[in-house]
Parts: sequence; structure tokens; C-alpha cells
Amino acid sequence: MVEITLDNFQQVIVEQSKEKHILVTFWAEQIPESIELKDKLAQKTAAFSDHITLATVDCQSQGQIAQQFGIQGLPTAVLIKDSQPVDGISGPQTDETIAAFLDKYLPKPEDLLLQQAQQALASGDVSTANKAISEAYQLAANDNRADIKLVLADVYIQTGKTTEAAALLDTIMMVDQDSYYQTLIAKLELANEAANSPEIQALESQLAANSDDISVMHKLAAQYNQVNRNEEALALLFKHVQQGPKEDADSKAKSKELLLDILKSLPEGDPLTGKYRRKLYTLMY
Repeated sequence: MVEITLDNFQQVIVEQSKEKHILVTFWAEQIPESIELKDKLAQKTAAFSDHITLATVDCQSQGQIAQQFGIQGLPTAVLIKDSQPVDGISGPQTDETIAAFLDKYLPKPEDLLLQQAQQALASGDVSTANKAISEAYQLAANDNRADIKLVLADVYIQTGKTTEAAALLDTIMMVDQDSYYQTLIAKLELANEAANSPEIQALESQLAANSDDISVMHKLAAQYNQVNRNEEALALLFKHVQQGPKEDADSKAKSKELLLDILKSLPEGDPLTGKYRRKLYTLMY
């Protein structure tokens, strides 16, 4: 919350309003309704300081500013953008009318989740990005948000879900096929090529020729993991843990170790984690 005075008027109302909305609430000590509105606005905008700045004007000590805004009665709040008033409310307000007013200008939950996912991707935290953007996608399921779809497709590519990524990118309308979209198309092509590299094909052929070669199986599972073909890697390893001969305890222990390592590497919330932990649990009992 910023208290507006003649000293900082230019900085806040003119300069800062170029970057984001400034919500100016006018109040006076002798008018309790104006204090109540100020406090409610402070509470409801506190979590959105990156998007809106709450500024206050004490009409007793800053009457000149109140006159400049043409304030005729309290309580009153005026929303400023680019130095100009764009909206406002006046008179006593209920929680419902305040919410209806602010909802037009505050970001929706899915917008905050999208921002969180973008920041996480930028820092290489795919797990956090996956959780945030998946939730944003669910919240915006009926809105056909291309920006959310593109970030989700990016996460899909980075976690090896190339089929899901391709299906999502196919729903992006031509008007939204920007440079980010083109980058994702290229990343998807590269991911598909890497997922079926000559090295992987050679290991698959070797394992097909000798299904008992545990060393080859472990190498293939590791290669699958490197190109995010995790479900295939887990299936290979679990099959050996489940069905391998009892006398092969050392290699089965190695398979289980690799399987657990892959599960630890998966993004938070990946359904494969729960699926294969349950499978392992059934082997124990």
C-alpha cells in the first residue's frame, strides 16, 4: 500500500501506472465507511502486488489531490492506468460488489499458475512447471487458452509425452501459431528423432535376439529414460523384477534400483510414479 502525497504523485500515478493498474482509495478518519473500503481493498489485493498497486489518499491531509481527482464523496476508489482513470466505485460496498469490481482487473488463478509454470520452466524446474500448468489447464478447460496449451505442450515434450504434446499442438489455431509454437514443433521433431535413435534401435534388436541378456536390458532401460520413454523403461525393469529367476537375485536387485531411480526422476504428480510404486508394493505382499 502506498500513501499518495504531492511528493510522490508523479511517480505513482503517472510513472507506475504505465506498468500496471494503480487502485487509489480515498478516505477520511471521520468517515468509517471509507476506512472499511480501504481495508477491504488492501486485503483483497495483497496477493496481487505484481499486477495492481493499492494507493491511498487521506482526504484530510491531501485535499488538493482529492480535488484534482474530482472526488465528491466518500468512500470512493478510482482505478488508474496510463495516468487515466479507467474505472471506479463509490458509496458503501459489500464484499460481493468489491469482488465483482476487482475480478475484472485481477489475474485469474489459472493466470497465476501459468506465470508460475513459465518461471519454473525458465529455471529448469520441470516438475514444478508440470504441476502448475496441469492445474491451470484444468481450470481453463472451457476457455481454449492457447498460452496455457503451449506451455503444457512444452512440459509434455520435456517429460517425454510426445504423443500428448502432438495432440495438444494440433488444437492450436493458426492465429495462435506464434514463434513459441514453431519452436515447440521443432522441439517435438527432435524429441521424436532422439526417442528412436540408432543406439536404441540396436539395443532393442540385441534384446529381441537374447531376452535373457540383463546387461542389454539395463542399458536399454537407461536409454529409454534418457529420452523420456519412461513407461517403456519401467515396464522392462518391472518385468524382470517380477518374473526373473529367483537365483538371479543380484540382477533383479539392480533392476529394482534402476526402476526406483527412474521413479525419483519423474516430475511430481506423474501417474507413472503411483502406478509402479503400487506394483512394487504388490510384490512385497
